[in-house]
Amino acid sequence: MEIRKRDGESSTSLIYRFTKRVQQSGILREAKKRRFRARPESRIKRKLSALHRVEKKEKFEHAKKMGTTV
Repeated sequence: MEIRKRDGESSTSLIYRFTKRVQQSGILREAKKRRFRARPESRIKRKLSALHRVEKKEKFEHAKKMGTTV
């Protein structure tokens, strides 16, 4: 994005024009989207996580049957 200072224009109005132009272009919105976007988890990692949850649940159920849960 390039903004040139006009003849007799103050620095404040130049900054105002620049910020207005940046907001209208959507550059800032796009940059924020990309900054906070989470990467998708790999298939293997999701599978291992699910197996871990199942295993923990089974251990908890077993402990519950034995009466050793907190």
